[in-house]
Amino acid sequence: MEGEALIAVERVSRWYGRHLAVDDVSFSMRRGEVLGFLGPNGAGKTTTMRILCGVLAANSGRVLIASRDIVEDPKAAKAHIGYLPEQPPIYPDLTVDQYLDYCARLRGVPRTRRKSAIANSRERCGLADAGSRLIGNLSRGYQQRVGIAQAIVHSPAAVILDEPTTGLDPRQIVEIRELITELGDDHSVILSTHILSEVQTTCDRVLIINRGRLLLDQALDTLGGGDRRQFTLALRSPPVPEELDAATGVVSVQALDGHRFRITFIGDDGAAAGLVEHAAKSGWGPYELVPDAGTLEEIFLRMTSGDEPQAAGDAS
Repeated sequence: MEGEALIAVERVSRWYGRHLAVDDVSFSMRRGEVLGFLGPNGAGKTTTMRILCGVLAANSGRVLIASRDIVEDPKAAKAHIGYLPEQPPIYPDLTVDQYLDYCARLRGVPRTRRKSAIANSRERCGLADAGSRLIGNLSRGYQQRVGIAQAIVHSPAAVILDEPTTGLDPRQIVEIRELITELGDDHSVILSTHILSEVQTTCDRVLIINRGRLLLDQALDTLGGGDRRQFTLALRSPPVPEELDAATGVVSVQALDGHRFRITFIGDDGAAAGLVEHAAKSGWGPYELVPDAGTLEEIFLRMTSGDEPQAAGDAS
């Protein structure tokens, strides 16, 4: 991926007993990117976000934040992250300013910068006049804004938001989406959600996860049009991915399992046909070719409508 990798998730898996909730997930994220992490309820999104933030340990793989390992150097890695869980960690008996001051101290914001940091996070989250109000007296939408304010009070490079519009009314949802878009001007943002419209209106790139497996990693502006196309190719005797990657017109190759590959290429359908012909001549045994072109909704429904057993242990 072009640009500086702020976050790198490398072959991360997580088991709950005998149930695999996150299955060998890998992706990276550059600075200034707004990434949509999309999947149905129970897909493994929340478990992945918790691992990424260091709240939950992975059984295998690793997470690097600004080149710092989240397990080996957690303090340094977490300094670059702001996190809003699905249930905002707010204290209803505190005022907004009291709560943000508490969060700023937890995040190590120096005393000399604390007042300006609190004022800045309030301002950016539409809470400029709410500093003296009790959090418990705020609407659900404004409580969510307080949750986002605590996630950015220490000016992190990356902000991770897990289902930030859950339980909001339509107007509040629009306001929070606008806020997320504004955050993308100064932070990298990961938005974990099961709502397609949130990804389409706020994100640059989308990841689709289902049953713990990462099924798609693609820029939104390449979906459903342009000269880039995708298809899934299944091979009985696959070569190393580098051989597929070297084929004419191929932009990228993503291994889905031991026999299936998602291939992005430039050109018309002749490029796909040429690759299949080359695979047959090379003895790779092609037996399935499925186009992935379509809208985000079409792709999401196709990828999440299988009949495999669902990974357990993850609520969202």
